[in-house]
Order: sequence, then C-alpha cells, then structure tokens
Amino acid sequence: MNPLDLFQHVLSFAAPALAVALLVAFGGRWLLPSGAPRPAWWVLFAINFLAGLAALALGLWYFGRDGKMASYAAMVLAVASAQWLGGRAWRG
Repeated sequence: MNPLDLFQHVLSFAAPALAVALLVAFGGRWLLPSGAPRPAWWVLFAINFLAGLAALALGLWYFGRDGKMASYAAMVLAVASAQWLGGRAWRG
C-alpha cells in the first residue's frame, strides 16, 4: 500500500467521527441549556472528534474490522457523552 492509499484509508476511517463531531458541536449550541459558560465550539469539536475516533478505534480492535454498526453506535454515544460533559449540561 502506498502512502496515498494509506492516507485515503485513514481519512475514510475518521470521516464518520469528523462529521458527527462537527454536527454535534454546532447543534449543541441550540439544544443544550445556555446557563453555564461553555468552551468555544472548536474545543467541543476537538473533544467530540477524539471521543468518536477512540470509539471507532476500539470497535476496530474488538471486532477486527471496520464498519460494524455497533462501532458506529458506540461512536454516537461517545460523542454525545463528550458533548454533554463538555457543554456542562448537567449544571443547567
């Protein structure tokens, strides 16, 4: 596998986590309570992305292959939990 193919595979692996993290970081501004001060959107995006990527990597390790629906469900739960914690929604 040449470096360009490797880059494409890594980018394709991370794309779902990137998309979900971006949508949740922007959507969280309107859905979470706004009482407590929150970090900037890009900080929440970075935290969400890392949480989603970690969930996908754990799914790849556990199942031995990428693309399992259980891995994607774990990614959604990880990103939602990270957004809830990062947005300090438990205080509102």
